[in-house]
Amino acid sequence: MPSSKASADTALPLTLELEDFKGDFSFDALFGGLVDELLPDFKEEESDSAEGGDSVPNGNMRSVPGAGTGGVPLFPAVDELLALFKQSCKELVDLRSQIDTRLQNVKQEVIAQDTKHRRTLGELEKGVDGLFDSFARLDTRISSVGQTAAKIGDHLQSAESQREMASQTIELIKYLMEFNSTPGDLMELSPLFSDDGRVAEAASIAQKLRSFAEEDMGRQGISSAVGAANASRGLEVAVANLQDYCNELENRLLARFDAASQRRELSTMSECAKILSQFNRGTSAMQHYVASRPMFIDVEVMNEDIQVVLGDQGLQSSTTQIARGLSTLYKGMADTVRKEAATITAVFPSPNDVMSILVQRVLEQRVTAILDRLLVKPSLVNLHPSEEDGLLLYLRILAVTYDKTEELAKELQSVGCGDLDVEGLTESLFTAHKDEYAEYEQASLKQLYQIKVEELRAEALQQQPEMTGTISRAKAAALTISPQQQIAVTVVTEFVRWNEEAISRCTLLSSQQPSTLAANVRLVFTCLLDQVSQYLTEGLERARESLNEAAALRDRFVIGTSVSRRVAAAAATQAEAAAAAGETSFKAFMIAVQRCANSIAILQQYFSNTISRLLLPVEGAHAAACEEMGTAISNVEGAAHKGLLQCIDTVMSEVERLLSTEQKTTDYKSPDDGVAPDHRPTNACTRVVAYLSRVLEVAFTALEGLNKQSFLTELGNRLHKGLLNHWQKFAFSPSGGLRLKRDITEYGEFVRSFNAPSIDEKFELLGILANVFIVAPESLASLFEGTPSIRKDAMRFIQLRDDYKTAKIASMLNSIMAES
Repeated sequence: MPSSKASADTALPLTLELEDFKGDFSFDALFGGLVDELLPDFKEEESDSAEGGDSVPNGNMRSVPGAGTGGVPLFPAVDELLALFKQSCKELVDLRSQIDTRLQNVKQEVIAQDTKHRRTLGELEKGVDGLFDSFARLDTRISSVGQTAAKIGDHLQSAESQREMASQTIELIKYLMEFNSTPGDLMELSPLFSDDGRVAEAASIAQKLRSFAEEDMGRQGISSAVGAANASRGLEVAVANLQDYCNELENRLLARFDAASQRRELSTMSECAKILSQFNRGTSAMQHYVASRPMFIDVEVMNEDIQVVLGDQGLQSSTTQIARGLSTLYKGMADTVRKEAATITAVFPSPNDVMSILVQRVLEQRVTAILDRLLVKPSLVNLHPSEEDGLLLYLRILAVTYDKTEELAKELQSVGCGDLDVEGLTESLFTAHKDEYAEYEQASLKQLYQIKVEELRAEALQQQPEMTGTISRAKAAALTISPQQQIAVTVVTEFVRWNEEAISRCTLLSSQQPSTLAANVRLVFTCLLDQVSQYLTEGLERARESLNEAAALRDRFVIGTSVSRRVAAAAATQAEAAAAAGETSFKAFMIAVQRCANSIAILQQYFSNTISRLLLPVEGAHAAACEEMGTAISNVEGAAHKGLLQCIDTVMSEVERLLSTEQKTTDYKSPDDGVAPDHRPTNACTRVVAYLSRVLEVAFTALEGLNKQSFLTELGNRLHKGLLNHWQKFAFSPSGGLRLKRDITEYGEFVRSFNAPSIDEKFELLGILANVFIVAPESLASLFEGTPSIRKDAMRFIQLRDDYKTAKIASMLNSIMAES
């Protein structure tokens, strides 16, 4: 029986090729291709074995040969597969050897080709270097030949130019000889100078002849005096004749130009303009055309300008009407210039120059005529008495005309005006007004202030008889201040409105120069500071005068004790009237202070919102304005401080009057002291607290911040001192001490609304001090132990005890003081 290996070699011939590994190589596909031939046979054998096993009856299974050692293998294709895999490995090794051999051959070929390529590149580089050298030599040669040709061309061009110049000079000399005849005799000239069809050529030659003759005269003048005299006589004749001819020719052309202009023949106008441009660069033609425009020569146009701006009312027209009229007029001017620009562009060879002359003429003639009629400077010496005829109207018209004229200048600039400085020219129209603007603005603000003050005074005088008709003159003066004399926030708001309008004019007229703008703004704002400071200070002074008059009324009705009951009753009635006058004056001053604070707030807000941003760009301007504003506010605060002190005097005077009239001796020392004590505050205390609550209600509303705090603190100190002095006049029993303590509690609860800790502390100490009237004499020493600070006042109060002498408290206190 042949061996397994032999059978495998004969049954499985295998050949692997390189093509199997090219492209998308897959090992699974290669392996499947190798074993697919064997696997189907094995599958058939396996299925046959399975069918044979199924036919054996159960329980009679027989053993399968080869299942154990020495039997048939379970996988009979193993040997074939093993042989196949070995054969495959062998062929793969052979293929690798082939690949290595081929790679080695390719590598050798690449090395050989690379060597050959390098050798070829080296030869090419040598050839290219030689070629570059050849090109460089050729370029140098070409450059040399080009330079030579250029020199030859320049010489030829120069020669041609000299030839042409010589030819032209010969022609010019011939023509010059024609003009060098008898002065004024132009009849023998060539037909060129009389042919209307050759006017352009004649004008060109005439200008060249003039230049030639003038240049020759200059050279002769340099060479020698004698020769120059002979030459000059001949050339002067030629020059004079040429000038006459040029003048005649220019007049003919201008006449033709005017005729064509009337017929709107733009082509003829353009032809004439081109010819005329040879005479002084066409300046005379440009000026002639501009001067002949109807807007400059028609008197009715000028009158219509004024009528459009001012209307039928003339200078009495409002600034709104004037602004509307200027807008209409300037729009018409701009439209006219725009139409002229179209004609000028089509006619003149240099339209920008003509537009420059036209725009300048519009501004200097038509606009200036309007400004002269509108801007009539009022005299600063004799100011007009009313706003309508005063400086304010002039300033408003100045601002309106400046603004509208600036708009016109921008419109004309957009149309086109050549090299003309339209902005500078427009500014020059207002130079005379802008130089004195700040003085007029200050004078206007002062005038407005004076008018307002006079108006308020007149209204106050009208109100005065109505008030004095119902009460006595003295009482009227003390009780009330007319509304026109009181400080009004609306008046300060009006001051700010005036100033804001003035600042807007400053910004408009000085916006191009920050330093000038800052200076003008400071001057105008200083006027506002002066007005507000003066108005508020005078208002506070008038309110203080009312306080002074109320004080005079109080002093007038102070009487002694030795008077009849009828006189005392009358005096009491008058004292009540004086007290009412004082209370009214107090409230009026507090309202004045409140309005001052509101006015100052408006001023500061106006400075922050409007003035600051205009001053900040200039160094030092903002700080100086802040300092000036601080000074003005300080003046107002000084007047307010004096008045607040007078208010405290007024309040304390009434408090003292109430205490002196309402406080009874029996309040603190009742004859029936053994009866149960009265725990109510005394009538004097109730009246004083009621008065303070009523009168200070307006103070709590009017004052704010530090002003309120300092005022109430000072009033609390004065009240504390006044009460101490008042209680020194009375003797106190124990029950009276309790009632005093109740009064102190009432006063303390009231002053607690002051929110002043120092005042609260003082009244708390007063409550402790009142204990000297309540405790037994032998317990007085214990009062000083807890609060030694009240010892000085307590020593004075102890002397007011009704048992001070009977209980021999003086000797007791001396021993206490000696022990301490």
